[in-house]
Amino acid sequence: MISKTLNTTKSFLLHLFFWVGVWFFFVYFFSYNSNDTHYITWFSSLLLPIAIIATYCTIYILIPKYLLTKQYFKFGLYGFYSLVVSTYLIVLAIYGSFIFITNLNISEVPPMGRNFIFIFILVYLIVGLVSFIFILKHNFNDRDKLKNLENKILETNLQIKEQELQYLKKQIHPHFLFNTLNTIYAFALKKSDYTPEIILKLSNLLDYILYQVQKPKVLLTDEIEHIKEYIDLEKIRFEDRLKVTFKTNNIPETIEIAPMIFIPFIENAFKHGSIIEGYLLIDINLFLLEPNQIQFSIKNSYIENSEMNSDGIGLNNITKRLDLLYPNNYSLQKLTEKNTFIINLIINKSNTYE
Repeated sequence: MISKTLNTTKSFLLHLFFWVGVWFFFVYFFSYNSNDTHYITWFSSLLLPIAIIATYCTIYILIPKYLLTKQYFKFGLYGFYSLVVSTYLIVLAIYGSFIFITNLNISEVPPMGRNFIFIFILVYLIVGLVSFIFILKHNFNDRDKLKNLENKILETNLQIKEQELQYLKKQIHPHFLFNTLNTIYAFALKKSDYTPEIILKLSNLLDYILYQVQKPKVLLTDEIEHIKEYIDLEKIRFEDRLKVTFKTNNIPETIEIAPMIFIPFIENAFKHGSIIEGYLLIDINLFLLEPNQIQFSIKNSYIENSEMNSDGIGLNNITKRLDLLYPNNYSLQKLTEKNTFIINLIINKSNTYE
């Protein structure tokens, strides 16, 4: 309430100072080649209300109700009426001043006060100036409102993306844990000596999932260590039926990426890969091609018409996550070549949602 009152008072004082300035402008204008301050003061005072009425009718009625709403015919019609009325009032002011102030003595009328065209232009110069400022301010306000609306839409979209990402992560984690726990269960049934080692490695993976994956970005080197932990788990499960290679280049500690981007593809290869001639063959490559470009590829042995063609929860989710995190900044290819299923992923990290 106090803020609104202060704004109203500030606006009133601003208008008051403006019209006082206009009055002085009229006085200065009509003082040209004349020293009759009595006539000039009264005539300027009569002309000022006409300028005020014409101006406020234009900026508070004609422009907002008709011009800005694109009712051009009504704007032209009522504008013409306003012009006629203000012209009539200007004529009344001229002849009234001539009759009551100078007592019909034309010599006492200042030269600039005798010319109706000059007076009319003077009044509508003020109307035009204020109208221009009003329209300019309206355009600026509209642009600010549009910008604020765009910002709100962007914020809402970001919130929706964050919620969707969290939902997708919650789907991936149980899926990943379910597969790993199945491995532990199988080894526990066998009373394998590897069971404690598997549990230890799983605890490391759980630590990564619980504390690191909630972050928007993690170090790529940490993601690589996480992949190695997972591969070690699978080596224990497959024993001597697995041939896997994991190659990477020297990746700086500063490179970051969204967590658990690559592990669903690797998990999918172990889960749906085919054992051919006694071995599951998996070849993984993760390279930094440029400071902002990461290349990931994985190949696994594959028998045609197997379930490798069907995308599981993990692959579907990771594709959705890539769309959210790297829109138009990644390429993903899935293809088969001679009993080999291949996935190629390139991520351009510049200008991304991260």
